[in-house]
Amino acid sequence: MLRSHGAAGTGRSIACIIALMLGATSAHAQSAMRQAPLPNSLVQEAQATAQPAPARFFRINDVLSKIGTGHQPDDNNAIRLAARDSSDVLSDTPLRGSLPQIGEEPFGLFAFHAPEGSLWRKWRGVEADIVIDERLISLCRDHSDVCTPAAKRFLSILDAAKARSGRSQLEEVNRQINAAIRYVSDMAQHSVPDRWSAPLTTLAAGRGDCEDYAIAKYVILREAGYPAADLRFLLVRDRFAREDHAVLAARLDGRWLILDNRFNVIPEDTRMHNFTPLFALNHEGVKLVAAPYAKRAPLADEPKPAALFEGDFSLRGTLATDTDPAKTQSDQAAGASDWIVTPLLM
Repeated sequence: MLRSHGAAGTGRSIACIIALMLGATSAHAQSAMRQAPLPNSLVQEAQATAQPAPARFFRINDVLSKIGTGHQPDDNNAIRLAARDSSDVLSDTPLRGSLPQIGEEPFGLFAFHAPEGSLWRKWRGVEADIVIDERLISLCRDHSDVCTPAAKRFLSILDAAKARSGRSQLEEVNRQINAAIRYVSDMAQHSVPDRWSAPLTTLAAGRGDCEDYAIAKYVILREAGYPAADLRFLLVRDRFAREDHAVLAARLDGRWLILDNRFNVIPEDTRMHNFTPLFALNHEGVKLVAAPYAKRAPLADEPKPAALFEGDFSLRGTLATDTDPAKTQSDQAAGASDWIVTPLLM
């Protein structure tokens, strides 16, 4: 009888352990647990066995490293995210180094593919018009008798640009385009808030606003042989003028120079403390630009990321002489000289 009772007790013990491991709630398991309480050591062992695998971690730094190069991510500064994964692989992302702190875009920013929207539609429309302009320019070279005044002006500026190189070439294009076009808002000229025009259309009218200047400079420099990878049509927020604005950025010897319709000088981007860059456009399309870390909060009147894709992004370039000094002082007091922006990808 004692041996039989011992065997029965052992059976009840095994049933209880299985119930704990598998989470069973059958009446038989509950009855076994009531009839023969287990020793604490067996209960603890069963509970330890039934616990899920410990949480594993991967680092978002490693994911971001796909687009960066440099040193391996720093474990002390890594952002750790929990993942329920019992395998030994913490991430399927190759460890290729951490994201650099300074990007290759103007103002040391990083570029990200922008979502489809009105900017993409405008830029594709302008690119199609630029192709037409290029055909007309080619025809003008071969047949001067059919060359329009706008095409002749374009070729004159282009020839002057080709005769120079480096910074001198950029200054020549910036100066000549600024002189060839008189600033007029799109509302006054076209009765619409914003319209982007190809160079021949702008030169034929002799009028345009900030993006028309920037597009003309972009096309002429490309025709003059300036590397397309070193040109950016930038959409920015001018915090001093409290206006959206467009300029051309050109990279020369690793530094970005700004070609602005309001100035004939071409300063480096690091001197344009009043600019909050928003988008960069070129032959690769429309890209958002942002910094990895924010040094200041955006001003109250600065556009929020979500609003940039609601309706048209209207550029309202303002002449430097129209800047309100009182507004400029208020922006400086608010820390407007710190150009690094809050990341736009949220």
